[in-house]
Amino acid sequence: MERDSQLELYQAVAARLKEAHARVRELQVPEGVRMTLSRKLLAITAAAKHDLAGAARRLDRLMKDLDEGRFPEGD
Repeated sequence: MERDSQLELYQAVAARLKEAHARVRELQVPEGVRMTLSRKLLAITAAAKHDLAGAARRLDRLMKDLDEGRFPEGD
């Protein structure tokens, strides 16, 4: 049973990561901001390999920031 719930979480995180990447691509922000957001998404993707639940929480925070228009400073 736990394996099934882990698989469902993995599928949900994968779908949300795909959505997040699409949203970042479509943002009308300076390139430095887009690059910073892309790096955050790559870090979350890498973290998902070792800590799926933690990666899901990080992705939730990032998506909330995007929803509320809070963007990081660009390089």
